[in-house]
Amino acid sequence: MCFCFSPPLDFRLPRVETALFTSGFSVPSCVWQRVISMVMVAVGVYARLMKHAEAALACLAVDPAILLIVVGILMFLLTFCGCIGSLRENICLLQTFSLCLTIVFLLQLAAGVLGFVFSDKARGKVSEIINNAIVHYRDDLDLQNLIDFGQKKFGCCGGISYKDWSLNMYFNCSEDNPSRERCSVPYSCCLPTPNQAVINTMCGQGMQALDYLEASKVIYTNGCIDRLVNWIHSNLFVLGGVALGLAIPQLVGILLSMILVSQIKDQIKLQLYNQQHRADPWY
Repeated sequence: MCFCFSPPLDFRLPRVETALFTSGFSVPSCVWQRVISMVMVAVGVYARLMKHAEAALACLAVDPAILLIVVGILMFLLTFCGCIGSLRENICLLQTFSLCLTIVFLLQLAAGVLGFVFSDKARGKVSEIINNAIVHYRDDLDLQNLIDFGQKKFGCCGGISYKDWSLNMYFNCSEDNPSRERCSVPYSCCLPTPNQAVINTMCGQGMQALDYLEASKVIYTNGCIDRLVNWIHSNLFVLGGVALGLAIPQLVGILLSMILVSQIKDQIKLQLYNQQHRADPWY
């Protein structure tokens, strides 16, 4: 049962500051959290509106603008419940805040466990996402920059291999493809050239037509999936520390919000008891 009760002004908890710090919120942090969430939503909406409608519809599942909007809205709602619930000592908002944090934590835990247990299926899903991103590489500038950054960062090209870029209509190797980039790969697949003042964006021209050994002299030939898996295996302790760093504040927030709810309920019971026995001469 959810009691949306706020104690009257003349009957608050003994120290309002204790309630604020118990729930993990303060007035400045509440303001900054909501400002950050609103900025995320604003940036996401602006980026979404500046795109062409066709590109937006074609690449909805991997659009960073949509991700910013969703995360910003959820962050705003979550911090609103936590901040206002702790400031006003509202049981309903505090329980909503605790429930949302619990759901987020359980979803993160389930994703980690399922990703570890069903690693083959997770690998197939990642491969599907990467292939879909390759197909829409030229349709979305944000996605294009993200893929270029990933390929340069991990030193890879394509999903399984550099020839996966044939999935894109501009880089397809078929004879009837009129594109000037036919059978090519993006410039982010090219091996870095030391002391290069100007980036050669045509360095991947015709690389898909070459065999593995010849292409490896100019571009990265290994796929990004294997590179990503190797990177995860080599940084397991770092990723575990990051996951733990994200989980601990969530668990602390859940625990302290429930403690605050319990304190508010105890004060409500005490107030009701005092009201019932106020007329008792022996009280």
